[in-house]
Amino acid sequence: VQLQASGGGLVQAGASLRLSCAASGRTFSRYGMGWFRQAPGKEREFVATISWSTGGTYYADSVKGRFTISRDNAKNTVYLQMNSLKPEDTAVYYCASSYYSTAVDPKNYHYWGQGTLVTVSS
Repeated sequence: VQLQASGGGLVQAGASLRLSCAASGRTFSRYGMGWFRQAPGKEREFVATISWSTGGTYYADSVKGRFTISRDNAKNTVYLQMNSLKPEDTAVYYCASSYYSTAVDPKNYHYWGQGTLVTVSS
């Protein structure tokens, strides 16, 4: 599976962005998908995940209620809608796929995209 993330950019606090992650491969629908982020000088952290089987979602507390993960299996694409962005959301955002239905630990993800930079100014 190859993943290509896009949609990052520079926005002001309170704005919205939608990230996309396009996946190659015929079995996209059978992978759990997740978004992670890494801010400068910090470790990569979990943001959100969506199950391939149930469509169930799970979010980090820091983004719950502001971010929404979704997937379109017909388009082999997973999205991250980010609303009410804050300066602390500034990071490189990565999409990843997992053989598990859902996963929070990055060690349980097997394929990673190249990342897209989101910068939120105050």
